[in-house]
Amino acid sequence: MSNSHPQSIIDAGRWIDAQGWCPATGGNFSLRDGAGEVLITASGRHKGHLCEADLLRVDLAGAALDSTLKPSAETLLHTQLYQLDSKIGAVLHTHSVSATVLSLTSPGDWLGIEQLEMQKSLSGNQTHDAAIRIAIFDNTQDMQALAQTVAQRWQQGALSWGLLVRGHGLYAWGRDMAEARRHLEGLEFLFACQLELKRLGVAP
Repeated sequence: MSNSHPQSIIDAGRWIDAQGWCPATGGNFSLRDGAGEVLITASGRHKGHLCEADLLRVDLAGAALDSTLKPSAETLLHTQLYQLDSKIGAVLHTHSVSATVLSLTSPGDWLGIEQLEMQKSLSGNQTHDAAIRIAIFDNTQDMQALAQTVAQRWQQGALSWGLLVRGHGLYAWGRDMAEARRHLEGLEFLFACQLELKRLGVAP
């Protein structure tokens, strides 16, 4: 995997597209680029066919910097996450079937996961015995409002690894692109297991 900023986003897009986690032109991916800038995919670009011309830089308010490309509305949630935690270096937003359906069929504000070995793919987890929680947020087209809601819940106790938006998809993050990809892959496996348990009538 390339360490260059643009190429790491392009590579992630091809890998994610191959998994079927970002159909059509859905999703968006970003990297922190210095103290106050973010490199992010432009609106309306298919993530399996990205090139450097599909990326732009924005400031932490989500405004484009020296680009005529249009940032996605969801850019505001990316930049909010970067503001909330200086250790976050990459954010991947996907639209998999498992994440979308599980978010709709899980009541409440949290998805609980336990007794699955793949929990150890998430930074800080050393065992399957410790239950983890993934925050769920109601979907809205008002991304500024959603970003503010994420910030409010963050202050109540930092969210870890990722969050779900109900009926929409997953935001996963990490200290760099490699960790964000690992968290995304681990969470997607965990979600697929939870969804299969539901299908089998076994309470996760």
